[in-house]
Amino acid sequence: MSSLPKVLVTDFIDEPLDYERQVLDGHAEVSALNALCEDDLIGKVEEVDAIMVYHYFQLTRETIMRLKNCKIICRPGVGYDGVDIAAAREQGIPVCNVPDYGTEEVADSALAMALSLARGSHFLNSRLKRGVGDWNVDQAKPIHRLRGRVFGIIGCGRIGMAAALRAKTFGFDVVFYDPYLPDGVEKALGVRRALSLNDLLGEAFILSLHCPLTAETRGIIGAAEMETLEKGSFVINTARGGVLDTVAAVDSLASGQLGGVGVDVLEQEPPPEDSPVIKAWRDPEHPAHDRLLLNPHSAFYCEKGAEEFRTKGAQEVLRALRGEPLRNQVN
Repeated sequence: MSSLPKVLVTDFIDEPLDYERQVLDGHAEVSALNALCEDDLIGKVEEVDAIMVYHYFQLTRETIMRLKNCKIICRPGVGYDGVDIAAAREQGIPVCNVPDYGTEEVADSALAMALSLARGSHFLNSRLKRGVGDWNVDQAKPIHRLRGRVFGIIGCGRIGMAAALRAKTFGFDVVFYDPYLPDGVEKALGVRRALSLNDLLGEAFILSLHCPLTAETRGIIGAAEMETLEKGSFVINTARGGVLDTVAAVDSLASGQLGGVGVDVLEQEPPPEDSPVIKAWRDPEHPAHDRLLLNPHSAFYCEKGAEEFRTKGAQEVLRALRGEPLRNQVN
């Protein structure tokens, strides 16, 4: 029986674990559980030395308090709201993430969604596929020129900055709201800064969310905020499901207040079949159907990026097993 430390990949990533083993072979024994819910961890995680957890479920206090030997909980991605970091701290377990792997991909995805919706491409493609409407652009009107329109960003961290630079190249007037960034960032990026969320909402034609999910940002864009936006505006969420009230966004689409919504993330993933969002997305008779662009939490992904977040996550695990300083501890 192997005496090497045990590393468990809980979810999302299954065999072959080539990238993880390239880093950890000879140092640890790596296995994948392919769990779909936290209950799947019962009896499987209590003795492991390290956990690599993704996003299919919440890693709660109940599970963390059962860990006997764990030296690190690694989230091989940017967001770590799915891990109870306070409980891990009480247990003396560091929680680490990989904050830099998907910057380009998420920013690219946000712009792709925004452009597809605002240029009418998604709307027209959706209707043509169903044989609805004539072979002309009239059904998608109004379609506005994007140059000079305000591309609003909530949260101007790594990904928000990358999105800002991309939006600038399309001629958008880029404005961001982020109360935690020091003055001068806007000058370095060549964009404008909104001093309050309401200021940003009063200007934005496209609103792209790039903030982490915290107690402060949960539901930061709800029904009231969407009503503040210019009629026919667009909302894009590639951040975390909880920062946008997606059900309210669908309602706002149906009422005509919003012109389009692009969603890559939901609070519950995969969503239940009776979710109002899923019903609107699947039902061609729903008034929001053609203006709702929904992806399955895929904005982060590319083949090279997957190699990067898996490798960097494994490297952080190796540092923890060796007792070396950690690069990206979040608790």
